[in-house]
Amino acid sequence: MTTAVYPGTFDPVTNGHLDIIKRASSLFDRVVIAVAADNYKNNLFSLEERTDLLKQVTADIENVEVKSFSGLLVDFVRQNNASIIVRGLRAVSDFEYEFQMSLMNKKLARDVETIFLMTDTDYSFLSSSIIKQASALGGCIKGLVPPVVQEALEKKYKNKVCD
Repeated sequence: MTTAVYPGTFDPVTNGHLDIIKRASSLFDRVVIAVAADNYKNNLFSLEERTDLLKQVTADIENVEVKSFSGLLVDFVRQNNASIIVRGLRAVSDFEYEFQMSLMNKKLARDVETIFLMTDTDYSFLSSSIIKQASALGGCIKGLVPPVVQEALEKKYKNKVCD
């Protein structure tokens, strides 16, 4: 059984993330979505909220689990009997950072491989930061995030701009 871990902040999960999750689930026997507690970012959603949203949007994908983690990613990968880290790339600009991270993870755990999946072109411009900015300013984010995430953002920002 091949297990892969897809780590991230997911603040919030977007349709771009969901695209990577679905594609990874077709490539591997088991995919563990690893929601990072220690991300050094100013999160809008709590760790519990981010984990819950991911569980809701992936409930229909049988071989996907959602777990939160703290500490080194490679330790979490080993704890889950995985050997693969999945990372999504939107553009060339993502590659440099992701490449550095994969080299560091390889240094820490020689037996763990990083696999890069290119995001579908429909979502290549999406990031959680852009989604939060647009939502905070009253922009319609329908079709860019799952409906449950759109609702959660509307509650956080106390606005409803999409029908």
